[in-house]
Amino acid sequence: MKTSARQRGAAGPHGALGTRDRIVRTASRLMQRQGYDGTGIKQISQEAEATLGSVYHFFPGGKQELAVAAIRHGEKEFADELREILDGEDDPAEAVVACTRRLAEGLRASDWVDGCPVTATALGTAGRVPDVQRAAAEAFAHWRRLVFDRLRRAGFAEDDAHDLSHTVISTLEGAELAAQVSQDDRPLHAAGRHLARLIDLHRPGAARS
Repeated sequence: MKTSARQRGAAGPHGALGTRDRIVRTASRLMQRQGYDGTGIKQISQEAEATLGSVYHFFPGGKQELAVAAIRHGEKEFADELREILDGEDDPAEAVVACTRRLAEGLRASDWVDGCPVTATALGTAGRVPDVQRAAAEAFAHWRRLVFDRLRRAGFAEDDAHDLSHTVISTLEGAELAAQVSQDDRPLHAAGRHLARLIDLHRPGAARS
């Protein structure tokens, strides 16, 4: 998923980044915006200010191997922000609302072009590039685990935390895509409100009908 801090290292001057990091960050940004099929090795090398030889030196498996690295880069960036948001709020329901606000801010700041780098890269490889699909599945599983662990620390039952973590990540992904396509952040804000209500319904001690 996209947040306001994502891709900062790739958007401006490369600074002190090493060659491999420049290549990975650039690939992640380009695949986030253009998809897997729309991004070529030559464009990545040019925008990363690296030779084609350097790209293949670090990624002998070519674009497929680079796409996996790009997904893992995007996954870690969002995981770091998600962890920060979840730990920064006393109430996990409020943390989810804060996450939707951050996603909305990130989309607006990018003029609606920077959605989820994991989804954008993986969708174009469905059924064709198993390594990329596997990396994307691992990314979603890690994000779900962060939500699950936060809910468990808040006292939620294991089954509830498991189901809610799947619902939260799946809903955030869908709402972010809807917001990006419509260039309107209302789907994200609506998702945040309803996810918070759902979490409240399953809060320890909450009355259920």
